[in-house]
This record gives sequence, structure tokens and C-alpha cells, in this order.
Amino acid sequence: MKLNWSDVTPRADYLNRRSFIAAGAALASAPAWALTGRPSQLSTDEKPNTLEQITNYNNFYEFGTGKEDPARHAGALTTDPWSVEIGGMVDRPGQYGVEDLAPDNALEQRIYRLRCVEGWSMVIPWIGVTLASVLDRVGVQSGAKYVEFRTLLRPEEMHGQRYPLLTWPYIEGLRLDEATHPLTILATGLYDEVLPNQNGAPIRLVVPWKYGFKSIKSIVRIILTDQQPASTWQRMQPREYGFYANVNPQVDHPRWSQATERRIGAGLFGGRQETLMFNGYGDQVAQLYAGMDLAKDY
Repeated sequence: MKLNWSDVTPRADYLNRRSFIAAGAALASAPAWALTGRPSQLSTDEKPNTLEQITNYNNFYEFGTGKEDPARHAGALTTDPWSVEIGGMVDRPGQYGVEDLAPDNALEQRIYRLRCVEGWSMVIPWIGVTLASVLDRVGVQSGAKYVEFRTLLRPEEMHGQRYPLLTWPYIEGLRLDEATHPLTILATGLYDEVLPNQNGAPIRLVVPWKYGFKSIKSIVRIILTDQQPASTWQRMQPREYGFYANVNPQVDHPRWSQATERRIGAGLFGGRQETLMFNGYGDQVAQLYAGMDLAKDY
């Protein structure tokens, strides 16, 4: 059964929310596909990549292995209706609609750097809500330590899933303190538009201090657990991909140096720039890993 937040929040809060939505609806004139997010102090002041760059250079193996394959094939994906199962060690498990996980009045714009393990990077203006706000609504039970995420499994629309490129469905995971960090968001849009299919519509994770593959797309399941999830890449190639996947210029991937990166859109003579520890978010997140050997816990 699909749940609304009205099913899990006190009645008084729900009535207040409905009043707010009714007032907002009277003022709304933007088309249904437009989104607006409040500016955030957590955004970088770096210039974002263009919408064309962001939507035409992607890794989304469910639609193929080429960078242009997601833009070419993701149009076949049906994203409405859509619900996300939230379960495991939570007080209010159920199937929740995207509109309730990320309501319009709660959206923020977060302009984040994205660093791919393959050595390229972008700056992307996401729109979304903190994952912490969603977990707070469903009530995380004591003893939960990790969050597991799963992508949609629908090979009839995601033709890459017809081939054993990876084990399907794609799975990722975070420690609970990573998941509830203020930088961690669930995105439903970018550049004031609903999230394009090739970027992970209708709802995806964004964790800006980790390599891009940790930010799982087209989420259908979020499970709270006391066991560390085995993520897809970790299971496929454990010598190359660890659970944490923090951006770390001091620990190279077996196939790609992590010391520098190529900014998409920088041009033929743009060169490479130095990669920053935790993708430049060290002041906010380094304390999460105090005392850990990040060469072993990569």
C-alpha cells in the first residue's frame, strides 16, 4: 500500500501541511514539470555545468555502458507512478510516493561538485531534500547502523539490465551517520526541472564527498539495517571498490589515478585540476572517519 505522510504524521501537523499546500496551489502558475528549491549555504559557488553537459554525459549502466547511452535510451523508463519502499528497522515502514518524500515546500537547491572514480568531474545544481528529513519521518529504530538502497529492476524498460554487466538490481549503502549528514540529499530535480531519466529519475541519492557511483539512481527501496550492505561494485570487484568510496587523491584506483580530475566542459586546453580530499567537503565530513585508515577502508 502506498502511504502519504498524512498516514505517518500527527493529524494537527497534517492539517497544517494541507493548508500550506492549498495556499501554495492557489499561487502556483509554473508548469508541473518545474521545481523550485531554496538556496542553501551548503552549495558551492563554483559555476555549474550546463544542463546539456549534465544530461548527456552519464554513467547509468541500466541503460548501457557508454556515456551517451543513458540520454539515448532512458526515455523508455516510466517514472509515474512511482513509490519507494522504506523498511527494515523503522517505526513506520511502507510504500511512499515521491511527492511525499520530497514535497515542493521542502525542496532546496544544492550546487555540489561531483567526482567520478574514472577521473572526471562536474558541478551540478541539484534540487532535493535531506535524506535525514525522510528518515526522521519514518522513525529510525535504535540499533540501526546502515542504510541500504536499491535501484529499480525493470529490464523491459532498462535494456542494460538484460545483460550481465552487473548483478541487478544495483545496490548501494551508507553508514547511518553518513546518511543523516546534512550534505546527503535525495534529489528529484536539477536546474529547476524535474530530474531527467538519464540522471536517475524520479528520485536518487546524492553524496557529494563520495565517488559518483555511490549516489544510486532511480531508487525504489530504502532499508535500515544493523548489517553493512554489500554494494554492487564491492561485490563485483572488491579489490577495486570498497564500501566507503570517499574521494581520496592519496589512494589510487587500480585503473585510474585519483590525484587529478578532468572537469567536463573545461575545453580542449582545460587540463586537469587537483582532486581535493573528500571532494573538497573535508571540513564538513572528515570527522566521520576520524581514526580510520582510509587506505584500507576505501
